[in-house]
Amino acid sequence: MHSHHPPTVSPLCRAAATGTALLLVVGTAAAPASAAPADGSTLTVAIAQQVDSFNPFTAQLAVTTNILSHVYDSLVTNDQETSNPAPALAESWETSEDGLTWTFHLRDDVTFSDGEPLTSDDVVWTLTTIMENESAAIANGNYVAGFEEVTAPDEHTVVVELSEPQATMESLTVPIVPRHVWEPIVESEGDAFAEYPADGDALPSVGSGPFILTSHERGQSITLEANPDHWNGAPGFDNLVFRYYPEKDAAVEALRSGEVSFVYELTAAQADALEETSDIAVNFADGKRFQAFTINPGAVTQDGEEFGDGHPALADRTLRQAIVMAIDNQEIVDKAHGGRATAAGGYIPARYTDFHWSPEGEEAILAFDPDAANAMLDEAGYEMGDDGVRVSPDGDRLELRMHVHQDRPDNVSAGRVIVERLADIGIEVENLTVDPGVLSDALYAAEYDLIFTGWTVNPDPDYVFSIHTCDALPTEPGTMQGDAYFCDEEYDELYADQLQEYDRAARAEIIHDLQRILYEEAVVNVLTYPDIREAYRTDQIREGTLLPQPAEGGNIWGQDGYWAFWAAQPAEGGAEQAGAGGVSTGVWIGVGAVALVLVAGGAFLLFRRRATAEDRE
Repeated sequence: MHSHHPPTVSPLCRAAATGTALLLVVGTAAAPASAAPADGSTLTVAIAQQVDSFNPFTAQLAVTTNILSHVYDSLVTNDQETSNPAPALAESWETSEDGLTWTFHLRDDVTFSDGEPLTSDDVVWTLTTIMENESAAIANGNYVAGFEEVTAPDEHTVVVELSEPQATMESLTVPIVPRHVWEPIVESEGDAFAEYPADGDALPSVGSGPFILTSHERGQSITLEANPDHWNGAPGFDNLVFRYYPEKDAAVEALRSGEVSFVYELTAAQADALEETSDIAVNFADGKRFQAFTINPGAVTQDGEEFGDGHPALADRTLRQAIVMAIDNQEIVDKAHGGRATAAGGYIPARYTDFHWSPEGEEAILAFDPDAANAMLDEAGYEMGDDGVRVSPDGDRLELRMHVHQDRPDNVSAGRVIVERLADIGIEVENLTVDPGVLSDALYAAEYDLIFTGWTVNPDPDYVFSIHTCDALPTEPGTMQGDAYFCDEEYDELYADQLQEYDRAARAEIIHDLQRILYEEAVVNVLTYPDIREAYRTDQIREGTLLPQPAEGGNIWGQDGYWAFWAAQPAEGGAEQAGAGGVSTGVWIGVGAVALVLVAGGAFLLFRRRATAEDRE
């Protein structure tokens, strides 16, 4: 029997207080400022990424899942102090000796924001819908892949029967939705359910989380209002606003001027400068995300249909390995991150000590060694041309295209380093620094050679490994689930093994082997684990209330749970300071009309295709 209690915040920290209105935006043409919520204290977060969908069954992008984690509760969550699995809607749970039956005991004091009680019927309907409806499984289908049946013996008990052991059962962070709201939607939308809602006309949302999603002004802001009846206590701020900014520099200036309270994903230079600014605190944390590039080894669908135009020589593992050996990850740490990152080895960031793997000793076959890389290519028949560019054994000049996110300074700087280092081994690189939508289109069409990527890794890393199984290959061109055209039989067997292993140490060993295969095949190549760099105004948010996760050295944005913005309290006098003068002229430079996902039909699908792996959780 597992029995846990969620972390609590003192009554003082939960007490509502007058607060501050904060601001933020995104796009390419001027747009009018929207009004801040009329009543109460407001905490505003600057974001750059557009949401993909407010449909909790289909939302995948990191910004959206972060927002929705404040709107919908899940059966379990991750503890604020330790990041370990912790109760949420389920107060406790136990499993049978064979690990195939899991029984969750729900809290009896939870209501949805419309006043209806949350019962086991809502949990059963949510999980069963994901099991049975392909459209509903887009975001969280991997959690229920091994479920046979979900039942409710009574109003506060849920029983999950598995077809085989599933190690992610204590990580069921699936948003639980009200059946009385969503069942009619699923029935009426039919095959179009994946595109629901259209135009944001389903707001305010109905959930059981600490906030209620009340409005979405396309390209401008997203507003959440506090749920005063949340079972874990009311949030400290009355309103939580996310505003779009097209450029990080503009968001930083808004923080300096007091127009926003919180900014995340700072560059090293921005963070260092803000450390010297009064009324601003900078938080540094070990990274949850990895920065990487993938190599196109030749794109195929699950049925073996070839597509795309990747350089044919990249099907050769020797060439791919030589590319990796030519790049010094520490140089990228120093030049692209100002030293505020960790040179990567394996796929899982070092923050997750159990699952992290880094090649050492004889395993480090792809360590930085340009001389050895040149020797490998010479031996494999890649002859050096008079112009310093090699030619493959089949006569193809090694001129490669590299797609880089233009909106990520660390990627842009890393790309420049890679161009120089690959030239050292006779590979010419066309450095394509492009809009994320252009990059994403190239990825889905497999019209690239090298392409930048990155993922935020959760405490349970199952998902980021699942996207490299053969089942994650596209069923047809343009439908891939991950960020690399990779398929390996040994990898698939190990992936299945780790998912069935309940012993954490044994599972970690399997996960290490998965990373070894990715490393040796050199299709998915991790460069760094960037430190988390974020800042907030101490004259708007009371110091000590914006709880990091974990408590020691943890992050504020991108938590596995809602702790930071739920616990945050307005600073004394902050309400009169924040957002008093509206949005400054500088903030609106470059702001414009970028279409969001929440549009009908094909436009939704187009936006989802433009969402890159770098954006996802």
